Amino acid sequence: MDWGVEPDWEWSSAAGDTPERLYTLWTEAVRRSRANLREVLAESDAGRLAAFTTRDGRSPSVRRLLVDLIEEYARHVGHADLIRESVDGRAGEDPPEGFRPRAT
Repeated sequence: MDWGVEPDWEWSSAAGDTPERLYTLWTEAVRRSRANLREVLAESDAGRLAAFTTRDGRSPSVRRLLVDLIEEYARHVGHADLIRESVDGRAGEDPPEGFRPRAT
């Protein structure tokens, strides 16, 4: 990706994709990531430097990437909960028995 030409690419690249296409892309990315992690851990450990270089020239460890991934998922799952709560009106993890979403 040429970030100089498309500096906001990550925010607009999927604008025309269907939800089904996005879910397929995500599923494929998860599958590749899991396979890559299994390969790395079979050869070494999570302290190994990743085959990725940041813009400032550093390479994080695989452990650092995993921690960042967990943190990012946790952040967005929290956002999804807030959206869901505003839509269906319930709070918490599980609905009470007999719960029905409020009518809109």
